[in-house]
Amino acid sequence: MATSNPVLRYAESRKNLTGCACGLVGVGLTLTGAAGALWPLVVAGLYAAGALIAPPERPDAPAFPGTDEQLESLRADHATLREYLAEVELPEPARELLDALDALFEALLEPGWVSDPDHLHVLARAVRQDVPEAVDAFVRTRWWSRVNPGSEPPERHLERQLTALREEAGRIAAELQEAEELRQRAHTRYLEDRGT
Repeated sequence: MATSNPVLRYAESRKNLTGCACGLVGVGLTLTGAAGALWPLVVAGLYAAGALIAPPERPDAPAFPGTDEQLESLRADHATLREYLAEVELPEPARELLDALDALFEALLEPGWVSDPDHLHVLARAVRQDVPEAVDAFVRTRWWSRVNPGSEPPERHLERQLTALREEAGRIAAELQEAEELRQRAHTRYLEDRGT
C-alpha cells in the first residue's frame, strides 16, 4: 500500500527491500568470517548494490470502471432519464418516437448485450446528453414559439432528432443481431461438422 510519508515510502520500496536482502547476504558472510574486519563495508556495499540493481518503482495503473460497472451506471442514468421524460409534456408523434427509442435503449442496456466500448459510448452519449438536450431544447423553444408565433414548429426538430437517435441505436441493435446470427451459424456448422 502506497503511503505519503517519504521515509515509509522508501522503506516499502523495491530498492530498499532488494538492498536489505543483499545486506543480509553480507551479514551471512560476516557470520561465516568471509568478510573479515571490513564487514561493515561489505554489508553496506551489498546493500547499495542491491538498491542499485532493483527495478524502479512504477505507479499503479489507474483503475477505471469496467464495462459491467459502466453499464450498471448507464442503466441507473437511463432510469433517471425516464423519470424526467415522464414529467415532460410532448406531442403525440414525438412521444411515440421517444417511447420507441426508450424501448430500444432498455433492450440494449440489458446485461449481457452491449460489451463493445464504442457501443457503450454511443448509448451513454444518447442517454446522458442527446435525449435530454433534445427534449429540453424542445420545451424551451416551444415556450418561445407560443410567445412569437410564425416560426418553424419545434416539434419537427424534436421528431427529426429522435428519429436520428433511433437510427443510431438501431444500428447498434443490428450489429448485435448480426453477431448473434453469425454465432448461431458457426455453432450449427460446428455441430454438423462434428457429426461427420
